[in-house]
Amino acid sequence: MPRSLAGGDLAVPEMAQPYMKKDDDDEDVEYSPFFGIEKGAVLQEARAFHDPQLDVRRCSQVITKLLYLLNQGETFTKVEATEVFFAVTKLFQSSDAGLRRLVYLMIKELSPSSDEVIIVTSSLMKDMNSKTDMYRANAIRVLCRIIDGTLLTQIERYLKQAIVDKNPVVASAALVSGIHLAQANPEIVKRWSNEVQEAVQSRAPLVQFHGLALLHQIRQNDRLAVSKLVSSLTRGSVRSPLAQCLLIRYTSQVMRESSMNTQNGDRPFFDFLESSLRHKAEMVVLEAARKITEMDVTSRELAPAITVLQLYLNSSKPVLRFAAVRTLNKVAMTRPLAVTNCNVDLESLMSDQNRSIATLAITTLLKTGNESSVDRLIKQITNFMSDIADEFKIVVVEAIRSLCLKFPLKYRSMLNFLSNSLREEGGFEYKKAIVDSIVALISEIPDAKEIGLLHLCEFIEDCEFTYLSSQILHFLGNEGPRTSDPSRYIRYIYNRVILENATVRASAVSTLAKFGALVDTLKPQIFVLLQRCLFDTEDEVRDRATLYLQTLSGEVAIGNDEKDAKDFLFGSFDVPLANLEASLRTYEPSEEPFDISLVSREVRSLPLKEKAAPGKKPPAAAAAPAPVSTVDAYQKMLSSIPEFSGFGRLFKSSEPMELTEAETEYAVSVVKHIYDGYIVLQYNCTNTIEEQLLEDVTVCVDASDAEEFSEICSKPLTSLPYNSPGQVFVAFEKPEGVPAVGKFSNLLKFTVKEVDTTTGEADEDGVEDEYQLEDFEIVSSDYMLRVAVSNFRNAWENMDPESERVDEYGLGVRESLAEAVNAVINILGMQPALRLYQEMQDHTPACYLACLLATRRS
Repeated sequence: MPRSLAGGDLAVPEMAQPYMKKDDDDEDVEYSPFFGIEKGAVLQEARAFHDPQLDVRRCSQVITKLLYLLNQGETFTKVEATEVFFAVTKLFQSSDAGLRRLVYLMIKELSPSSDEVIIVTSSLMKDMNSKTDMYRANAIRVLCRIIDGTLLTQIERYLKQAIVDKNPVVASAALVSGIHLAQANPEIVKRWSNEVQEAVQSRAPLVQFHGLALLHQIRQNDRLAVSKLVSSLTRGSVRSPLAQCLLIRYTSQVMRESSMNTQNGDRPFFDFLESSLRHKAEMVVLEAARKITEMDVTSRELAPAITVLQLYLNSSKPVLRFAAVRTLNKVAMTRPLAVTNCNVDLESLMSDQNRSIATLAITTLLKTGNESSVDRLIKQITNFMSDIADEFKIVVVEAIRSLCLKFPLKYRSMLNFLSNSLREEGGFEYKKAIVDSIVALISEIPDAKEIGLLHLCEFIEDCEFTYLSSQILHFLGNEGPRTSDPSRYIRYIYNRVILENATVRASAVSTLAKFGALVDTLKPQIFVLLQRCLFDTEDEVRDRATLYLQTLSGEVAIGNDEKDAKDFLFGSFDVPLANLEASLRTYEPSEEPFDISLVSREVRSLPLKEKAAPGKKPPAAAAAPAPVSTVDAYQKMLSSIPEFSGFGRLFKSSEPMELTEAETEYAVSVVKHIYDGYIVLQYNCTNTIEEQLLEDVTVCVDASDAEEFSEICSKPLTSLPYNSPGQVFVAFEKPEGVPAVGKFSNLLKFTVKEVDTTTGEADEDGVEDEYQLEDFEIVSSDYMLRVAVSNFRNAWENMDPESERVDEYGLGVRESLAEAVNAVINILGMQPALRLYQEMQDHTPACYLACLLATRRS
């Protein structure tokens, strides 16, 4: 029988219907209490809340259905939500504990508006002072969820008392509510520090846990206060295992922020972490081991954590085995030698009944194994693969790829394993992971090229995924002509022209043309095959065949020589689709045709979308906006200013850089616009003082530390009212085509006029004033565009060696290898070759830092 959200038993409603049969026996049928439920019918049933004689059982069932609809993403209109809310409030007259808990849940889910909250506030405050502890705890949680800041001050005294209440359920409810309230009303919650400090010393484990969480949230912006808190609690006053886990996390955070060197004399924080490895609670031991493995410690300091995790590998509890092997798996990514002592225990987990544990054990062994154990591991994994789901298979495949890059001489056995996996059942993501791995091995291991290409050719004979077939054909067209016997692949390619759908046929035609362009001995044969494609039923296939035939025969001039024709066939499409779409949307029909060379090649990260609440559907009326290229928008704005209209095409615009502190009287940021021979500095200014009006706003730029720049013009701001952003522009000339660098000092100058806030009128007389801004630099990364390259190896090999540059950079002290690599990327301002970047994270630091970067220079 299903259980209600309140914890009580619910009978199966009358509308329940069978929805699943295990077999043909009519008696063996499963029922769902929510099958076929409809919002309209449930709203009709909600009228039962108005009955003079309440049926507690029926009301509980109706609320359960309403909660189910809300959590399934069903939306209520404003009228429906209001009616349900008012009806639910009438249930406060019932004294049934189970129904009251459902009422609390319903009020929280409906989230009433400010004018509706008043209706239920009195009932909740009455429950908050009730003698029934369950009522008090739940009323506090609900009230703090729905009230605003003005009402919070009225109940603050009650919340303070609840924090130190003798009943742990009530105290815990008040502390959890404080954690939520601290996000919107931090100043009010800070006044509870004494009571929260007392809760941290409570003997109730849950109260101590929530108290520590809230106390840390109150002090989180004060690094010294957090350090003192952690230092006082690490002396042994924490009894709750949950609170101890929190304390371990806060301790590691303090150590990370203070960059404490654990190899030197005084290290009380690290000693606390090490002592936690001997705690009686398993969760504390695992948390301490996990944090130690994440730190930059010596092998000797890491050994106790590894030993503890090794012991848990043989635990009878699956959750402990999983936690231990997952932590060891992460350690193996950066320090595989530290995990090798656990290999015997890890091998025993390969046959674990829990497939998650077995998968992690296998991938850990693949990262820690040596070259002599590769064949044995591959044999064991082959028998294992058929028993796991695709998501686990993908993890294994990625580990196999990393291992092959680590031991390239073992490419034959690993390619055979990947090829056999392609022939087995599996979904698109799994097959794509295998294809990507084979492509990566071919690209990184020259000896694996011909065998890997043949495996891919055999796969597309039976491939059911159009995208994968097209990708394989594209890769085959780039690599196949460069093998010792290119003719062996022609049969596989032409079979795709005969047997596949239109999309794959079109890709196969392009691949044939590439073979014809690069292999002269195959050109006659390719001509005959392409001529047969002229009779295809699909326009795209016929058009491609016609174009390639005329291109290869020289009838159509693609550039001036054969190299231009090959660039036409093999050149990568380096225009981001989002930028192309934005440019096409803003293109206005005219006598001048659309020029794709003017579209920005810069790859910009998409903004993070706001996560919807679980079970909530996004509003249907919200249409997705068209992507807008930032460079195109800036180009349009700057070209409309006469002073800058003759500067030519805008190459790049930087992200805004703040030149003032947060919450100061004036907010100023700068955007650097890079042209071939000019730099335009756009100062975004905001006046945050309501009683002032700024006029004649200019920025005086001192470029004495930027000798290659000379100021040519500026565009001041006439007026800058309160909270109304404006822009000041200053333009500099620089040597054309040279990535000049330098430091700029900035001084904001303006005339201040007092404003009467009641009438909004400004005084006629003003006072000249100035405001010092932060300095900034134009560096070499400002001349770099983040460009995605579809075939990085070809692009790298075709680059002119004369364009290479050698330089040295100081990265300073970095906490981890990943942070050092990110610093390299940020200093150079380049786009990582994503696949190589991800693969090399599992390898030696030298390889990791040698990650190739795709660039495009001004």
